[in-house]
Amino acid sequence: MSTRVIAEPRGSRLDAWYAANPTVQKAWHWAGPAAVLLIAAVTRLWGLGHPDELVFDETYYVKDAYTLMNLGYEARWPEGANDSFNAGTPDVYTTDPSFVVHPPLGKWIIASGLAVVGAENPVGWRIATAVVGILAVALLMLIAFFLFRSTLLASIAGGLMAIDGNAIVMSRVALLDNSLMFLALLGFGAILLDRGWTERRLRLWLAMRADVGGPTDWGPALWWRPWLLVAGLMLGLAASVKWNGLYFLAFFAVYTLVVDALDRRRLGIPFWLSGTVLKQGPVSFLLTVPIAVLAYLATWGSWFGSDGGYYRHWVEDGNPAWTGALAWVPVDWQNFWHYQVSVYNYHVGESRPHSYEANPLGWLLMLRPTSMFYRGSSLGENGCTDSQCGEAIAGIANPIIWWAATAAVLYLIYRLARYREWRVGAILVGVAAGYLPWLLYLDRTVFQFYTIAFEPYLLLALTAVIGVILGRPSDPRWRRDGGIRLVGVFLLFAIGVSVFFWPLWTGMQVPWQFIQLHYWVPTWR
Repeated sequence: MSTRVIAEPRGSRLDAWYAANPTVQKAWHWAGPAAVLLIAAVTRLWGLGHPDELVFDETYYVKDAYTLMNLGYEARWPEGANDSFNAGTPDVYTTDPSFVVHPPLGKWIIASGLAVVGAENPVGWRIATAVVGILAVALLMLIAFFLFRSTLLASIAGGLMAIDGNAIVMSRVALLDNSLMFLALLGFGAILLDRGWTERRLRLWLAMRADVGGPTDWGPALWWRPWLLVAGLMLGLAASVKWNGLYFLAFFAVYTLVVDALDRRRLGIPFWLSGTVLKQGPVSFLLTVPIAVLAYLATWGSWFGSDGGYYRHWVEDGNPAWTGALAWVPVDWQNFWHYQVSVYNYHVGESRPHSYEANPLGWLLMLRPTSMFYRGSSLGENGCTDSQCGEAIAGIANPIIWWAATAAVLYLIYRLARYREWRVGAILVGVAAGYLPWLLYLDRTVFQFYTIAFEPYLLLALTAVIGVILGRPSDPRWRRDGGIRLVGVFLLFAIGVSVFFWPLWTGMQVPWQFIQLHYWVPTWR
């Protein structure tokens, strides 16, 4: 008597329905990302003009952008300039140069919004930063799709960024860090594209050598790597917003060399390590560093073209010029070098206490978010209908997303050690580039909002773990159904938390008691 074996069901009923509806599949490929972009646009643009006053470091960067646009360099402002700027009369600046410690590109980006909308409108101060934030969500979805080959996971990655408080606040306040994040993410995307391009070129080279019977011991030095050139350009521009963009350039350059070496070993090139270090290494350096340097220098064009920029005539004003072997260097470049050295000295020595400074050791736990703006009101004041009201813009990331992403990074470190997955390695390099260098400056005055530079990689890490939890349509039904339920509950909870924190990310007036409910950690106060 034979025993009939019943096959265990595979996949969920949702998988079966999706597979049976090609029209739904085609619609989902654009509808999912489009819905995420719509959410990103609403969360970044809705009420962008509130508050109608300069908040936090907008007092520096917006006004610097305005004088940069009008004079070609950042100038000083008289006492009470913020009041004039807030009132819609920004033309009260002087022509005296101001010492600024960040390169010009981020301020030029802010200036583009001032030029289009006008400096008299608070939307003009912030619109460029908001647009960058929306584009960053779109870019993150593209990168996630490249890594995971899944529209669902790409939409989840973009959706997490679209609703996260740190990303929302940094897109609604005209600071520099959002632009740094976006340009570094562009560089990361180019590095990923270069990886596939290089592997294909290596395979082609090996095939050609096999046809002619030539040696393959050292492998080729690949000079034509267009995506590596793009990466160098984007990362040079990132450093032209803030100098910590250089860390992304350094980390991604090392990542590229490691990937090159592993590709050569996998393809059977005998001296794969020597070929990478001695042949491809110098080539990769020449394809990235010079274009990054040129990009950085180009962003200082208006300083060179002006007559009033800070230290623009440092040597001509009686300070010592270079002598000896460097005497041939033009005076303009000596002035520029002195400026850069002065900025470096400022950065390494900056340790003035600030009430919202946050030690980098606590960043991943989000121990001290930055308060960007607060205005309190009593009953009947500014429309307050409670005994005490408040309007706050607090750089508190969605705690559920942030802490889950931190846990995901820890899991991916384990997964990289065990499975050697290249996608995991790429994501962790992005996290390391944005975070680890700050551990060298534990005594420096730094802030939690600096984490926006590496938040996309945290969200990619969380998305990778979500992909593991979801499983595949080929998994047993109990496994697949359980993964879908768990991820669904997590995403719904994350959305609910974002709705709860929304007033504190956008400066909405709410009762003071409601604000207090958001201080989940004592150090958030």
